[in-house]
Order: sequence, then structure tokens, then C-alpha cells
Amino acid sequence: MAESVDELTVEYTEDGLVTVKELDKKVLTKGAWATVIFRYQDWDRRKEAYGPDKYTIRRYQKRNGYYQQKSKFNISSREQAQNIIAALQEWIEDAQD
Repeated sequence: MAESVDELTVEYTEDGLVTVKELDKKVLTKGAWATVIFRYQDWDRRKEAYGPDKYTIRRYQKRNGYYQQKSKFNISSREQAQNIIAALQEWIEDAQD
């Protein structure tokens, strides 16, 4: 269990094999509630290689000194990530007018 935002990770090891490899993370908010976006890859046992980059946004709540995951949103593909970026960019630009 993580005591600080910097310790939060999606990396997961099973039987000595890293099955979820964290490539990067960005902390979007800190405090009692933390929001973190991760870039990661899953291990494909059939191909014996890591798959394409994936992304997940996770919300954590700090209780009793430790962060506990409360929700997550998995971005399923590069295309979906680009569509999210485009929508947010459009809304931000519209709000500036």
C-alpha cells in the first residue's frame, strides 16, 4: 500500500514476471484525493512480448495514511486516447472564446 502519490503504480509482477509494465505516470492532482494517469504495457503470454501502449486514469483516496484506489478508467486504444485529447482541446478552445 502506498503512503505517498509517488509510490502509486500499476506495475504488477506474477511469478517473477512483470505482467503489467509501467512506462510512465503523470500525477494530475495530489492531496486526500489523488488522480494519476499511467502509460503501461501488458505482457502477452502467447507472443511472449509486451503489447501496445495502454493508458489508465486512476483515482485514489488517502485513508488511514494509505492511498486506496477508488475508481479507474482504461483508455482502450491509441485512437481512443487521441479522440479524448481532441475533445478536451476543442472544449478548452471554445471556453476561451
